[in-house]
Amino acid sequence: MKIDPKIQKVKDEVRELFTQYLETNKQRKTPERYAILDEIYTYKDHFDVDQLYLKMKSRNYHVSRATVYNTLDLLVEAGLVKKHQFGQNTSHFEQAYGYRQHDHLICNKCKKVMEFCDPRVQQISSTMGGLLKFDISSHSLHLYGEPMTNEDGSCAQCQKSII
Repeated sequence: MKIDPKIQKVKDEVRELFTQYLETNKQRKTPERYAILDEIYTYKDHFDVDQLYLKMKSRNYHVSRATVYNTLDLLVEAGLVKKHQFGQNTSHFEQAYGYRQHDHLICNKCKKVMEFCDPRVQQISSTMGGLLKFDISSHSLHLYGEPMTNEDGSCAQCQKSII
């Protein structure tokens, strides 16, 4: 399978950043940690620990759940992965490097997470930072709701699961 050169460039960059982070923090550079990083940067989807663990197992990587948890913690600390709580007990993660700023809309019925980008959100962030004399480094916006488009009140993802 041929990999997109842009994706490979990002993977190479995050690998270098992760290596620097591990060296600076006197952490071991293990093949398992790099395999987890590679898997995360292969797809742009949100994921939870179990999804990542099962994906690694299906690809015949021999990593424990503990290794996945610990590596995710390191990747969050390194700023290479973002951690979200979308109103559920489970944490969800996504790539942080080379990924444009965006926000999330979560369907209350099926829990599907949809990303959106609206420059007005960034304008509000900048305006509020200026008014309150804060240098805003990042923001997070999660909107929750029920779809209004279908008669039964389900989003496109809910519809797919019904069919």
